[in-house]
Amino acid sequence: MFFRKYPSLLYLLKWAAICLIIGVCIGTASAGFLQSLNWATDFRENHLWLIALLPIGGFLIGLLYHRLGKNVEAGNNLIIDTIHEPKQVIPFRMASFVYLGTIVTHFLGGSAGREGTAIQMAGSIADQFSKPFKLSVQDRQILIIAAVAGGFGSVFGTPLAGAIFAIEFYFIGRIRYNALFPAFLTAIFADIITKLWQTPHTHYHIPSIPEVSFLNIVYAILAGIFFGICASTFSKMIHKTGAIFKSTISYPPLRPFVGGIIVACAVWIIGTTKYIGLGIPTIIESFDQPLPAYDFAIKMILTIITLSAGFKGGEVTPLFFIGATLGNALSLFIPLPTGLLAGMGFVAVFAGATNTPIACSIMAIELLGVECGVFVTIACVVSYLLSGHRSIYTRQVIGEAKNQRFSNEEGKRLNEL
Repeated sequence: MFFRKYPSLLYLLKWAAICLIIGVCIGTASAGFLQSLNWATDFRENHLWLIALLPIGGFLIGLLYHRLGKNVEAGNNLIIDTIHEPKQVIPFRMASFVYLGTIVTHFLGGSAGREGTAIQMAGSIADQFSKPFKLSVQDRQILIIAAVAGGFGSVFGTPLAGAIFAIEFYFIGRIRYNALFPAFLTAIFADIITKLWQTPHTHYHIPSIPEVSFLNIVYAILAGIFFGICASTFSKMIHKTGAIFKSTISYPPLRPFVGGIIVACAVWIIGTTKYIGLGIPTIIESFDQPLPAYDFAIKMILTIITLSAGFKGGEVTPLFFIGATLGNALSLFIPLPTGLLAGMGFVAVFAGATNTPIACSIMAIELLGVECGVFVTIACVVSYLLSGHRSIYTRQVIGEAKNQRFSNEEGKRLNEL
């Protein structure tokens, strides 16, 4: 009788319990993944000969997915499809396969990120509870959204951005308000658990932020245009390069083998490992000191080859690298502080490549401080508008066109191309 009078209270209690359970599981998984990733990176940097084994590692990853993981190979796109049209439970093997594949990729010197792994691990773990909890189709959709929030928020230490990202990334132009509470709560719980496991997150700092003025806003818009073009280029090239690998190499395990040869040779020719792995040291440097103007381009090329060939990981941290170093380069002719431009690019290229401008703006505030909020938000929105209707997530649905040149139907058609 009491809950009939206050149905929202029952909703809150129900999802609080569910979010606590999956938040603990996801936070623990993220902590183990991040600690493994740190170990793999440190070991590789102290044993650089391992990079020569990248083609072999790529072949083994490709063989694993070819023989045993065809039903989970779609990765983040499978997560998006499940949110839109829940069918079979996401196989738990997705979590173990993507974890193993990502660790091998980083251990041997591929250029990849971590958010894709965190999202896939979280989604597959959470979906195992859908049957025991006897969730309806709609509740299962909310469960997967909450899991994405937990995975993303805990792996970067940004629970608020994680929740908004989960709401934004699968459908452009529509927000499911009934998923807000579960998304926020799961992201917060998962982040707390990750920290309880004493898993450190990288901290970034913008040394100087100017006052908001008309001229500085114009500069921010100009920078956002460059970030949007960069994001669009990355999205288009990663899909085109993937198509080239598939059309020219029919046997899937050979694609990462060939890609591994290309990346390993490139590292040997360039003579530095700054462009492989996550590249966090270079991201930190971009906030404080001038860097070569070509850094973003090299990282973009190696990341596109690594992921298009079939290595596992994610695109987001490489996009952080690309955006931060591009912002650093823009300081040569845009009269804003180098650190601010690096911070704007850090999230704006990501926003354009994933069509998640709100989440990226909040992420910047969580990571870089509220003082930069106006500048990063402008950069994220402009980048989003300039990046076109493509995304790194091919199954992302376009429910609303970015500008009046395209109707909603035309936006959906572009999404299918």
